[in-house]
Amino acid sequence: MQVFPEKIDVFLTKIFFMRVHFIAIGGSAMHNLAIALFKKGYTVSGSDDEIFEPSKSRLAAHSLLPPFNGWNPEQITDELDAIILGMHAKADNPELLKAIELGIRIFSYPEYLYEQSKNKKRVVIGGSHGKTTITAMILHVLQHACIDCDYMVGAQLEGFDVMVRLSEEAQVMLIEGDEYLTSPIDRRPKFHLYKPDIALLSGIAWDHINVFPTFENYVEQFEIFISLISVGGSLVYCSDDEDLRHIAPGSRDDISIIAYSAPNYLIEKGVTSVIFQGEKFPIQIFGRHNLINLEGARLVCNQLGISDLNFFDAIKSFKGASKRLELVAKNGTRTVYKDFAHAPSKVKATLQAVKEQFPERKVIACLELHTYSSLNQNFLHHYQGTMDPADAAIVYFSPHALALKRLPEITAGQVKEGFGKPGMEVFTNSTQLIQRLLQEKGPEAVLLMMSSGNYDGVDLKDFGTQWVSLAND
Repeated sequence: MQVFPEKIDVFLTKIFFMRVHFIAIGGSAMHNLAIALFKKGYTVSGSDDEIFEPSKSRLAAHSLLPPFNGWNPEQITDELDAIILGMHAKADNPELLKAIELGIRIFSYPEYLYEQSKNKKRVVIGGSHGKTTITAMILHVLQHACIDCDYMVGAQLEGFDVMVRLSEEAQVMLIEGDEYLTSPIDRRPKFHLYKPDIALLSGIAWDHINVFPTFENYVEQFEIFISLISVGGSLVYCSDDEDLRHIAPGSRDDISIIAYSAPNYLIEKGVTSVIFQGEKFPIQIFGRHNLINLEGARLVCNQLGISDLNFFDAIKSFKGASKRLELVAKNGTRTVYKDFAHAPSKVKATLQAVKEQFPERKVIACLELHTYSSLNQNFLHHYQGTMDPADAAIVYFSPHALALKRLPEITAGQVKEGFGKPGMEVFTNSTQLIQRLLQEKGPEAVLLMMSSGNYDGVDLKDFGTQWVSLAND
């Protein structure tokens, strides 16, 4: 019997990596992969020093929740086939050290995804912003078109149990390509490991300054990503982005390079429609940045054999990804949205989208500084002007988050100076922040809550319901 090398790779993976232990299983991506492998028939265990919702409940539902918080090297035995190491763990993690001592094969999260997809067509969506939404759009359209695919997307989507799927049958793997580090022992950006056949870059806006100390160093990671696209593959890029316009055209002569920008659109009575080839296609999302994302998704879908008409037929039912301009609560005059925006470009684009969609309403914008970059006093000036469109601007940060990240303290004065927004308020106590927002009594208002965190445990659903009800007081 003739045996092909690529078939041997798959065979060996199936045999040798069926018993897997996750170090830092509670992460948003890690717990999804753990559940996906469990559903695939693998024996899965894991550990973490703290696990929050929704990871905690979702792991518990599959009997994968660790029985205790913390690390236990005794869990690491030579009966394990592989370790999957999360970014939350440290290089001196006792379980990791035990695995190294025993010679167990250690994968980072992206390494393992590549291992599972190297015999498939890989579609990788990268960029400083919009990649979750674009990935979610493509996945939505593929599902509508009944095209089987594996995937990894960074947010919960309506109609999907987990946000990682790994199968033997699917010929396509759709991956959201994050530029952050691979693992505590691998300093490569995650998206460098996927080696795409079809790639998209949505834009470049300096982020993760704790890892990429200069903008030039950050841009270089995207240049490397382009160099890793397979020969004969394609790169779809946003031509609105000045830096992509500089590095993408002419970067490779052995791949197809396709530019995209915002499509024509209009807003009528609060509903956004795309105008394409003379036809009007109403959609459920809004904001110019989301329209740009939609256009990128359309061109990737074209690369996968989906026609424009089929794309628009599918995308009209797309409601957005979790925490991406996600509706929290509304009534006739008040609306609350939450959004993952944290980097300056994301904050600006999200706020502009809300102002454009609700020009007649008062817009209250509330931003939590939660990432390493946003909590760095030397980075704050990059937020200059980002909150200007807001009628009322509020910034929150937690001194506890600064302590956990081992960053120097910042002051309310430094935050106000960085943003440069007259009248902006700054809070460091989430209880006081909520009390302030509940004092906003006027009707005809939109509240935009932006954060990659959770405002120190605020239940936004309960708060949003309470906030919209104030219009009736």
